[in-house]
Amino acid sequence: MNIMWKASTLREKMPSASCDSLLDDIEDIVSQEDLKPQDRHFSRKHVVPKVRKRNTQKYLQDENSPPSNSTIPGIQKIWMRTWGCSHNNSDGEYMAGQLAAYGYEITENASDADLWLLNSCTVKNPAEDHFRNSIKKAQEENKKIVLAGCVPQAQPRQDYLKGLSIIGVQQIDRVVEVVEETIKGHSVRLLGQKKNNGKRLGGAPLDLPKIRKNPLIEIISINTGCLNACTYCKTKHARGNLASYPIDELVDRAKQSFQEGVCEIWLTSEDTGAYGRDIGTNLPALLWKLVEVIPRGAMLRLGMTNPPYILEHLEEMAKILNHPRVYAFLHIPVQSASDSVLTEMRREYCVADFKRVVDFLKEKVPGITLATDIICGFPGETDQDFQETVKLVEEYKFPSLFINQFYPRPGTPAAKMAQIPAQVKKQRTKDLSRVFHSYNPYDHKIGERQQVLVTEESFDSKFYVAHNRFYEQMKSEFSFLWLMAEIRAREAPQGRCGQVREREAGEAGCLWCKAEWRDLERPPPPLPLLPSPTAPMLHME
Repeated sequence: MNIMWKASTLREKMPSASCDSLLDDIEDIVSQEDLKPQDRHFSRKHVVPKVRKRNTQKYLQDENSPPSNSTIPGIQKIWMRTWGCSHNNSDGEYMAGQLAAYGYEITENASDADLWLLNSCTVKNPAEDHFRNSIKKAQEENKKIVLAGCVPQAQPRQDYLKGLSIIGVQQIDRVVEVVEETIKGHSVRLLGQKKNNGKRLGGAPLDLPKIRKNPLIEIISINTGCLNACTYCKTKHARGNLASYPIDELVDRAKQSFQEGVCEIWLTSEDTGAYGRDIGTNLPALLWKLVEVIPRGAMLRLGMTNPPYILEHLEEMAKILNHPRVYAFLHIPVQSASDSVLTEMRREYCVADFKRVVDFLKEKVPGITLATDIICGFPGETDQDFQETVKLVEEYKFPSLFINQFYPRPGTPAAKMAQIPAQVKKQRTKDLSRVFHSYNPYDHKIGERQQVLVTEESFDSKFYVAHNRFYEQMKSEFSFLWLMAEIRAREAPQGRCGQVREREAGEAGCLWCKAEWRDLERPPPPLPLLPSPTAPMLHME
């Protein structure tokens, strides 16, 4: 119909056959008034397009919330769990900080997480058993898994680790890469050592972002590895030989931590006493530089040191431990009071060396708190050997004591030795614990005024936990953290509040603070923490 209409119209416009002029082309029928193509082109600027309205709120929500099953890195939820020492806890805080800075959400809810990051400890069998069970649970719940810590670093070829991603103890600065690839479905293993011109370094850079378990406490690992070769130790297989950070890097890290609101620094490593021997310096040299940058109202706590290396620096260490901003506290593991057992352990010192250190520090640093470790049931330990250890504890009445039942770790020389029956090891552990609970080293301090730094909450969240200059724990009902206060000590309402349990540190009681207190030093308000102190707490054991 339309075609016929157009044809008839065309015929009406055409001139008759009798006309003298003939049309040369059909374009001649276009009148002078009609728009030319170029005119139509330039007239387009007057066209106003009609915009279709859309649900902006829904659009933005869709933009910012990719589907839950998305494999785009940086949007998933990650649940972390850390076992072991303060060095391992520091590594966990660094990994959490990097992941959060990249955009991952660190969650406290394991079931909601897309990926589990499990940071392991290889010191004892129970810790590895928990680690292995967590892997199994994650697999049952179809979670992505990344493994870290000393267990996979020491034995990455174990059957239950097959096909899983691993981040090595010196590669924690690359945790984001490993997590990214794992989310994409790949298995990645980074187990190499940090080196500079062929020389092994202390580890990842110290200026990485962190999510601290306690926003007021910074844990700084001053070196990794050690110089010993203890026959029972599996950690040596993971952390290796001694590698120290330079003093200037450690001082810079301390300054950065104080700027971020920290008021207490813990120095940690597998053996702080050996610090610097690989780079031409020593622990006292580091400590003197650190005390120069400790601000008003802040404190420094030293970590564990083995007897052989502190023997060379007793005079300097005593001076440092008397510094008003350094806790008069030191952890010196003895492991056994039998020289024959120490020889089998390859501890490189004798009981007389340990006593020399303890006696010197108790004399030069009045009131110092000395903590130590005991291993019960090491292969070859006789009843007489054990009784020597009991006598040592009775003589010095250590206020803080780690009592450990011996566990043979695979791949260690001690695992190949003739083992003591399990019931004997357990009984010796109980007997030593009974000795520990037979004394209370704090009785003479009841009624004294104590200057304390309040930095923590108790596990039941009913009290705030403070420490005096000797790092003795005190509980009170202060309504705020980060306070340098003066309080009066009183006896705990139910006697002792400290206890020792197998594989755990114990304190022979603790002091309770009377409600009266006097504010001594309140530091200036800290800078905002990086990340925020409201960040989720990390699960650490």
